[in-house]
Amino acid sequence: MALSLATDLGTGRPMDWALCSAALSLRLGEALGLGDAELRIVYYVALLRYIGCTADVDTRVHLFGDDPGIGGSQYAFMDPNQPQQMLGWMAHYVGSGQNPVQRVSTIARLLSAMPHHLQAHCEVAQLFIERLGFDSPIQESIWQTYERWDGRGMPRRLKGEALTLATRITQLAQDVETYRRAGRTDEIISVVRLRTGSAYDPQIADVFCRNAEQFLLDLDNAGSSENILASEPGQHRYLSDEEFDKAAQVMADFVDLLSPHFICHSRDVASLAQAAAQQYGLLPSDAQAIERMGWLHDIGKLSVPLGIWDKPRPLTSSEWERVRLHPYYTERILARCDSLAELGADAAQHHERLDGSGYHRGISANVLSPRARLLAAANFYHARIEPRPFREALTPEAAADELRREVRAGRFDGDATKAVLSAAGHHMPPVRRDSVAGLSEREIEVLGLLARGLSNRQMAHQLAVSENTIGTHVAHIYDKLNVSTRAAATVFAMQHHLLSDTATPRKIM
Repeated sequence: MALSLATDLGTGRPMDWALCSAALSLRLGEALGLGDAELRIVYYVALLRYIGCTADVDTRVHLFGDDPGIGGSQYAFMDPNQPQQMLGWMAHYVGSGQNPVQRVSTIARLLSAMPHHLQAHCEVAQLFIERLGFDSPIQESIWQTYERWDGRGMPRRLKGEALTLATRITQLAQDVETYRRAGRTDEIISVVRLRTGSAYDPQIADVFCRNAEQFLLDLDNAGSSENILASEPGQHRYLSDEEFDKAAQVMADFVDLLSPHFICHSRDVASLAQAAAQQYGLLPSDAQAIERMGWLHDIGKLSVPLGIWDKPRPLTSSEWERVRLHPYYTERILARCDSLAELGADAAQHHERLDGSGYHRGISANVLSPRARLLAAANFYHARIEPRPFREALTPEAAADELRREVRAGRFDGDATKAVLSAAGHHMPPVRRDSVAGLSEREIEVLGLLARGLSNRQMAHQLAVSENTIGTHVAHIYDKLNVSTRAAATVFAMQHHLLSDTATPRKIM
């Protein structure tokens, strides 16, 4: 559910859109006579259908501007196979702010890039769904997110009953929810009938149209957090500690895909904060909790227009205000579930300061727990040894000096800072990486640069080899990982700790 709320933000839709879509999908599935096993697939597909939305963000920003979610959220109001509608949508959203010549070029790039773009979404979603432990029917349905009943979808051009029943139900339900949320309920039945046989399965569309009023009745209440959790079909699934950690790591990788500059940020902050908690003398349970907080702390970044994160200049005041609110969204997303709420309350304080100068609440020392103080120091330190679009990465020594200055200024806890810097000074043996998926050391090096967003030309220059050699390495990497997009390769690299020198913080002292 927390992931579904994050995908709402990442796709430019209002929070709870996926929850209400899930409630509507279940109502439609029940009317079709589905049993618990089939309804369970529908339930999870509706919640997680857009879990690949952080893939290929740079392409979306290039095509749609700093807030690509706006254009994306409007896509459901048109039929892409109707040329007039498609051209109108592109004219309004694609290349907004560019001159006419640039816009024509951008539209041409959109048309050529769309299959690859959607392939990246599907591959990344498949990787995440598999890591979350869902079985093959749910995995296959997630793969079909952008397919259509008439076979004119992408990327596989599947047609008719080659689409899973869960795909066919959730497609219709989520489009209906988009119209309902926009206050266009009077158009819903006519739109569904118009798209019957093209976008939608005729049988499912007919059942919906005959029962639309009943299906839409009190849907906001049915889609509330409590009711959605309670409505899981069949026996409710609970996660073991190990499964919980895997799910939290999926959330970490999901948000860190937003920018090449964020790759592994959440994982690295979590590792550093957990090691610092041990140095600080916290109980093992608190050390485990702070590691989980590190994985989850930045999930609210999805609330910020995607293009803002990669601006190569200082942010404007209005952009900065949007950034300052991302911890609020972290807290709100995690507050919906009892098992996440306590972690979320502390995780959302990772930008707070002892003197009250932080954000988003501006709380001060008497409110900040040791866990929050440690996470804040770990996040501050690690963000500075990572590159950002507007600055190079600091050396570990320079980052440590900056953190110490913050302590002297009264903004960070001295003991928490000592623990973080001490933890960062412990060097662990490197992960044996040459055995992962059969990748060679050179291929792992290329994969690291690929994940950071470098082009083949840039990688060739940095490694002093030809572009053809880089192209060969990339082809081998994709073949060994069984992927075809940069985003999916990046997720694999994060999952297997291939983007850092070690799986633990590096030595600096």
